[in-house]
This record gives sequence, C-alpha cells and structure tokens, in this order.
Amino acid sequence: MMAAGGEVAVPLLGTKRRHDGCPGCRLDEANKTSTGIPYLNFFYIWIVCLTSTLPIQSLFPYLYFMIRDLKIAKQEQDIGFYAGFVGATYFLARTFSSVPWGIFADKYGRKPCIVISILSVVVFNTLFGLSTSYWMAIVTRGLLGLLCGILGPIKAYATEVCRKEHQALGISLVTSSRAIALVIGPAIGGFLAQPADKYPNLFSKESIFGRFPYFLPSFVISILAAGSCIACIWLPETLHFHDDEKVEAIDALEAQVAVSNLEGGKAKEDSDTDTSTKNLLRNWQLMSAIILYCIFCLHDTAYLETFSLWAVSSRKFRGLSLTSQDVGTVLAVSGVGVLVYQLAVYPFLVKYFGAIRPLRPAAVLSILLLITYPFLANLQETELKILINIASLLKNVFSATITTAFNILQNTAVTQEQRGVANGISVTLMSLFKGVAPAAAGILFSWAQKHMTGLFLPGDQILFLMINMVSVIGLLLTFKPFFNMSSALRRS
Repeated sequence: MMAAGGEVAVPLLGTKRRHDGCPGCRLDEANKTSTGIPYLNFFYIWIVCLTSTLPIQSLFPYLYFMIRDLKIAKQEQDIGFYAGFVGATYFLARTFSSVPWGIFADKYGRKPCIVISILSVVVFNTLFGLSTSYWMAIVTRGLLGLLCGILGPIKAYATEVCRKEHQALGISLVTSSRAIALVIGPAIGGFLAQPADKYPNLFSKESIFGRFPYFLPSFVISILAAGSCIACIWLPETLHFHDDEKVEAIDALEAQVAVSNLEGGKAKEDSDTDTSTKNLLRNWQLMSAIILYCIFCLHDTAYLETFSLWAVSSRKFRGLSLTSQDVGTVLAVSGVGVLVYQLAVYPFLVKYFGAIRPLRPAAVLSILLLITYPFLANLQETELKILINIASLLKNVFSATITTAFNILQNTAVTQEQRGVANGISVTLMSLFKGVAPAAAGILFSWAQKHMTGLFLPGDQILFLMINMVSVIGLLLTFKPFFNMSSALRRS
C-alpha cells in the first residue's frame, strides 16, 4: 500500500520489519519457521539458571557449624542469630542491584548480563569458601549478591527465546531449575562440607580442604558455574538492537490488542494501569503478583533457614540432632522429587487446571503440612528419616507450584520491552523480603531456643507458627480486593 509521497506505509497491525544484524529479529524469524519446542535453548537456560542459583542456599546445612568454628557466637543459642545475617547478606545486596541489572539487560542485552553474573559466582562463591573470619564471609556473600544479576533477565529471556505457546514451559524451567538448585545446593553443602572429618581416606587434615573445611562445596559449585559459562556461548541474544519507532508503535498496539482479546474483547477500563509502557508501578496486575510472590518467597527462605538450623540442633532444644550430611540427604531427595514433579506431573496439572488455579490449594496444603513439623522431634531413627524426607519433598513441591504461577503472572503482565525492568523490580522487592527472612528467622530461632518453656507454647512450636503465618497472609491476599484471580486466569 502506497502512502502520500510514494513511501511504503506500514500496515497498522502488520508484521514487524526485520532488521539485518539484529539478534532479536533473527530469533523471531527462527521462531516463526520452527513451531517446535526449542529444547536446546531451554536446556542451556536450565543449566545456567541452575548453576547461578546453587550458591544461594548451599551454605545452610553447614552454616551452623561454620559460625561455630569462626567463634563469633559466645554461646550455643547465639549461633542462629549470627547465621541469620550471613544468610541475609546475599539477598540484601541483591536488593540494590536488581533494577540496575534489569536496565542493563534492557539496554545491552540479556546475554552479557547472564555471563557477568555467572563469572561473579565463580569468583565470589570460591572466596566465600575460603573465609577465615565472620566479616570475610559477610563481604564475599554481599559481593556475590551485588554482582549476580541473572534472576530478572533470565525470566525475561525464557519468555523471549521461544514462541508464545511455549512461554509457560520456559518460565516453568526457570522456576524448576531454581527450585531444584535451592535444594541441591544445600545437598552439596551438606555432603561436601568438612570433608576431612567425613571422608578422611580422601582428604587429609593438612590439605586445603582440611584447613578450609567449607571450601569444597563452594569449589564444586564454582566449577559447575564455570562450565555453564561456556554454555552461554550458544545462547542466542533475544533483545532487539534497533531504533524503529514504527515497529515500537506496532508492538505497543499489538500488546493492547492481545490484552483486549484475553479479556474477551472488552476494552480496558484503565489504560494507565494495564498498558502503560512508562510506569510499571501503576500496573496493578504486575504489582499485586510481585507482592504476593515476595510474601511466599519470604516464607520459603525463612522456612529453609529455620529447617537447616532446627534439623542440626540438639534434642535438648527440640531439634532433630541430624548431621549436615543428613540434611544434605533430605534436601537431595527433595530436589529429585521436585525435578520429577516438574517433568512428569506438572505438565498434566497445567493441561487440566492451568498454571494459576493450583496456587491456592498448594498454599493451603503447605500451611497444613508445616503445622506438623514441631512434632517430628518426637520421632526417632528410621521413622524420623522417612517422614522428614516426605515432608520436605511435599513442602518443596507446593512451593514450586506457587512460585511458577506468580512468575508466569509477572511476565504476562508486561510487554517484552518492559520485562527486564519489571523482573528487576520483582527481584529487588523479592531480594528485600528474602534478605529479611534469614535474619528474622535466625533471630527467632535463637529466641525460641532460649524460651523452650514458660510460654503458652514451646519455643519450637511458636517458631513454626510464626513462619506459617506468613503463608496465611499470602493466601488471604490472593482474594479480592487485593488480587483478582478471575482476571489473572484470563490473562494467563
């Protein structure tokens, strides 16, 4: 169609013009011609996300013993207090860097952000394992959180590297890899910490692993991260590097039409909140999903910190008196179980119920399950090990179901050009909540051990009750007026 002056007019809802040399355009063309699932790209995403997440909570099984050996705590009941701040440092540091990393990814590409993040894991995770003082551990964990900005961009990347019908699978892979890493990481920490004591035939007291008893798990994770950094070579860039106002106008208009179609053809009541490309904070669909996601992340992180400290604490404090290796075994079983669930069960769940509808039942079941935890301290030996494995597996399955739903909601609430920043906002708030969680859980755990009697409930029951209340609050907020489930189901 010819416009005035002989120029070729761009159709209002036409196909976006391809730009030679633009990696985003090349990927769009490839996705148009190939309708299948991009298994290879998804595999690279899964590996990169897995290895970048391993350090986050790998320290929890041995953190109790590490703080004890660093001799910062004056009495046994204070170990949890100091351990909480080490666990919190990573998330608090990430709070300040997540939005800048999102802006960086939107401007310079997803791939450079991913590579820098993986390299930071290699360097600072290794240094953490070599920590000889409490403050060295704090600083190295903080730098790791500050420079590992992969979480927001990798979520955006997973939705951009594939066709629209495969986006839920892409987000599910990111969520599942992180969920698995958050249990396999502690398993690595549990099995490989203090190797000279656990495996004296392989590691001597005079070796580097004997002199630095918590270096081996960090070293192994850093090696895996270095391998995934090599895998980044084959990751295609998804960002469009061109300045075409017509293409951007088409993108914005297509996004409006897509949202309108998902709502059954109804015009949106408030264009400022739902289609604005300038002010994400006024997009209530996005912000409500982020806030709920943060609340459940607060619960999950506080749970893992508490579980790791409670499981290794002595029976006199109504702990389970497990070793770090026992905790590693429990978390490894949970990791394998979550992987099987995500690959074999979750796709059928999504097929029949959708990705969003199961989140409320999962939250209710998680709350009921956690109520039983304090009573596990009454069990012994075999029955304890069997039930604690089952409970941990179910808890992580419920958490994976909930976080996958909210990740999908966040990424379907915005257009591609906004996803880096939107996920940066999400990661910033989530990191703040996760930063508070270990510190608060450590303080609460220390308080509970000092107040086992004399209150309306034993200290351990109050501890798990307080953690459970976070999930209860999150569950209540999934109802109107805070969150509109019907609208979320239509949009997803």
